[in-house]
Order: sequence, then C-alpha cells, then structure tokens
Amino acid sequence: MPKRVQWNPDYNVGHEILDGQHRAILAQCNALANCIADADPEIDVTFNATFAALMAQAREHFAAEESLLTQCEYPELEAHQNEQDEFDYLANEIITTENFEKIELQRFLALWWIGHIVGSAKKYRSSLAPR
Repeated sequence: MPKRVQWNPDYNVGHEILDGQHRAILAQCNALANCIADADPEIDVTFNATFAALMAQAREHFAAEESLLTQCEYPELEAHQNEQDEFDYLANEIITTENFEKIELQRFLALWWIGHIVGSAKKYRSSLAPR
C-alpha cells in the first residue's frame, strides 16, 4: 500500500515560498501513490513523469531554501548543504526506478520528505519568521 502524506500546520516553517514548496512536494508524493493505487496501464509513463517532476521540484526547493537561509545568515547552513548533498546522492544513485519497485520508492520519498519538512520546521522557523 502506498504511503499517503497530509499537510499538517505544524509543518510550516513560517515562510510562504518554502511552505508552498513543501506542500507541493507532498502533493507529488501523493501523486506517485495515486499512480500505484490506480493500477493505470500506463503506470510506467505516468509514474516516471511524476517522479521526474518531484525531482525537479526538490532541486528548485533546495536552491530556494539555501538562498533564503543564506540571506538570513542561518548559522547551520553547512548542515543544510549536507542534507541537500545526501538527497542528491540518494536521488541520483540509490532511489531510482531501476533499483526499487515503484511502491518502495514512493514510500521512501514520502517518509524522507516528511522527515525533511518536520526537521525544517523545527530548525528554520525562528530564522525565517517574518521580522
């Protein structure tokens, strides 16, 4: 069974752009779940397109996050960069449709992004809150 994820207001980091990106990424995780649950005969095409869109959103999100954290002089910017590097490595080398079944890939992505979003809310909220 795919892992569906719902937005929780506690996930807000307090910045409209990042919160919107986080919501969109979770929506993409759910779109991957829909591809699997619908048993679409074109599942490979639909899943791969949705997966590619999620990866593009992830790159855009990390760039926006890094830019905003740099602007607010976030003291743990290196830790953020390490998390981004980890995701890039996982996305490029490990979490691929060649290495995992679609359902495993979807579950991993949903759980990874929930972890990132919850962690971001805890770490970044005070730095990104409107001044």
